[in-house]
Amino acid sequence: MGSWQIVGRLNSEYHKMARKSEKPHPRRTSASPPRAGHKRAKSRAKPNLVLVATRKGAWLYRGDSSRKDWHADGPHFLGHIIHHLVLDPRDGKTLLAAASTGHLGPTVFRSTDFGRSWTEAARPPAFRKAPAGQAGRTVKHTFWLTPGHPSETNVWYAGTSPQALFRSEDGGVTWDSSFDLSDDPQYRAWLGSEQDGTPDGPMLHSIIVDPRDPAHLYFAMSSGGVHETWDTGKTWAPIVEGMEVVAGFDVKNLAFHDPHCVRLCPSNPDRLYQQNHCGIYRLDRPSKIWKRIGNAMPAQIGDVGFPMVVHPRDDNVAWVLPMDGQTVWPRTSVNGQPCVYGTFNGGRSWKRLDTGLPKSQAWWTVKRQAMATDGKDPAGLYFGTTGGELWASRNEGGRWNCIARHLPEIYAVETGEME
Repeated sequence: MGSWQIVGRLNSEYHKMARKSEKPHPRRTSASPPRAGHKRAKSRAKPNLVLVATRKGAWLYRGDSSRKDWHADGPHFLGHIIHHLVLDPRDGKTLLAAASTGHLGPTVFRSTDFGRSWTEAARPPAFRKAPAGQAGRTVKHTFWLTPGHPSETNVWYAGTSPQALFRSEDGGVTWDSSFDLSDDPQYRAWLGSEQDGTPDGPMLHSIIVDPRDPAHLYFAMSSGGVHETWDTGKTWAPIVEGMEVVAGFDVKNLAFHDPHCVRLCPSNPDRLYQQNHCGIYRLDRPSKIWKRIGNAMPAQIGDVGFPMVVHPRDDNVAWVLPMDGQTVWPRTSVNGQPCVYGTFNGGRSWKRLDTGLPKSQAWWTVKRQAMATDGKDPAGLYFGTTGGELWASRNEGGRWNCIARHLPEIYAVETGEME
């Protein structure tokens, strides 16, 4: 038995004992009526799951069907950096965790029993050995995980830092580096060096699989732009027309394009939204030109931020969480007053949604992976902060409640439904 299988079993016994003594803490919000023309989803009684990845471990928050009562399952991997934690929607029980551990380095863990036990990937994402005389690359961490198409039940994709796209065909046990973009001289130039990009290093993120076509994929690079393939990665093409870059840099150079988060609308896969270093954008295929819709945001707030999420059933609805984007980039909430802004008309206008959020002296912000929606009606919204708070809204942002405090810095938030 491997060391992490042993740890997983110990975690299992810990959680069993913890759950016996835990009492769920009620959190109540009011539900909003459906908007005119908004199709109400069929009621489902499945319990909810919010997956939280942090700088010091991971937690699963289990909620009842009303999303009022939540209790914590965790920590898992206490002390280790968990960059992303994702539940496989195709079976409703498999979890993958992208981790950076003190002694194993960057790796991926897999659980098929809702986190009661974990097994490390037999071959985690790693670059191929460089030819003699050439400099090789080393994966610093796996940043993003995406389940494959429903028709490809064991396929997963992973984005890393430095930037690369990996694919697994056995449920995350082994990972193939055939997507190594640095093999392409053009992409190698766009990737830049390991010192370029974000403070945590350059990263490939926002891996999206078209629900209609498993061969059609999107991804984004910070920095390096948005890209798509129609042949499962044999060839890639950038989609950056209409996007702006920082003043003084060449917009034609993809190395200067910095998408923060890209989302595809489940109800209309031909529509994508993007939160960029230089604004909020929308793309309606087959067009390849992004339209800046963040110009409609209040001038005193601006349209700079990291996370963006879209409504599960309405392609005109999306939410962002703005941050202070003035010249020195403090990366905090604007004026210490955090807020979510939502659009209900495709970006023509934006509404401030801050009921229940702190009114002053709250200087945290939210990372690009740390905001999510669920599939309920009305849709639930969740975000985790750099200050270790987990916030939730049961009515599409109408009112917010804090359902967890005092966690480590939150890196990613995802949702799921327990079987």
